[in-house]
Amino acid sequence: MNRSIVMCVVFTAAMASSFGTAYAWDRSHATTFAVLPEGSAHPEGITMDPKGNVYVVTWDYEHPKNPGHLIVFAPDGKFQRRVEISKASSRLGDVDFQPGTGDLLVVDYGGKQVLKVNATTGASSVFITVPGDKVAPNGMAFDKQGNIYLTDSFQGTIWKTGTSGGAATPWVKSELLASHGCWSPLGANGLAFNREQSAMFVGNTGEGTIIEIPVVNGEAGEPKVFVSNVGGPDGMFVDEDDRLWVVLNRADEVLVLDNTGRAVAKFGDFDGLDESGAPRGLLFPAEMMKIGDVLYVTNLTVDVRYLNRPQSPISQYAGEVKHYNIVRMLAHIPRVPR
Repeated sequence: MNRSIVMCVVFTAAMASSFGTAYAWDRSHATTFAVLPEGSAHPEGITMDPKGNVYVVTWDYEHPKNPGHLIVFAPDGKFQRRVEISKASSRLGDVDFQPGTGDLLVVDYGGKQVLKVNATTGASSVFITVPGDKVAPNGMAFDKQGNIYLTDSFQGTIWKTGTSGGAATPWVKSELLASHGCWSPLGANGLAFNREQSAMFVGNTGEGTIIEIPVVNGEAGEPKVFVSNVGGPDGMFVDEDDRLWVVLNRADEVLVLDNTGRAVAKFGDFDGLDESGAPRGLLFPAEMMKIGDVLYVTNLTVDVRYLNRPQSPISQYAGEVKHYNIVRMLAHIPRVPR
């Protein structure tokens, strides 16, 4: 055997021994949970009711004059109904049931508002208004007192209201929450509190950073970068072990971080298009929810060339999609020695 090869083998074995056992990411295999009906495109926000029905709203940037859609699927993924949301724009962000009231709230990015929506008829009323010409509400979160927080993707701001909605007021504003890059104009996007609600995490999509905001007695402290160099952070949540799960739309994956910022898992990947023209795996994913060990993810499937941005490696695939889907995968993180 060549001496250089022998030395390489010895060195590799020594390095493995010095660092202990290595564990590769078990990315799991994503399968289609549900397909949007014809005429609906670009699923964004996702949530589930107590009966296990799944609710999805759309961010249809290709049809700006159409109202956004609310689509409901049964627990097994079977299509139940689609309604147009009255008073809504075509670009809808987060969706969730309000704690305490059970009202379905939909963030209307294009309409600069949050709507309370009748999930059966699509009738809606304005629940939160956000002031400003350049405002762009996107992500939504609730604290233990029921206060509501909204990210502003253009103005580097987190807005806040009480449980009854109304006019939002600035909770924190920072340049760390704004986008300064050319890849995406969207700054603050997904957000989530840690378990103690002593900190809020916010994904800055354009900058590829996750920002940590200390919280003391409900007031925001000085934001700081928690981690950087992540590929387009969007939707996020914190699990029962205080781990932060983040959808990365530019990387086509879900990243899991412990409370120190160390990556402990990655899930998903893009595996091309199937015979029907639907994504296999993750294609520019946006939002997610985890039920037990099953992760549900919306494939927003944005062709950034349409938005006058430089193409990404998957842009041409996104432009060829004929059917838009929600996928699911097993997402169990085994406890391993460090």
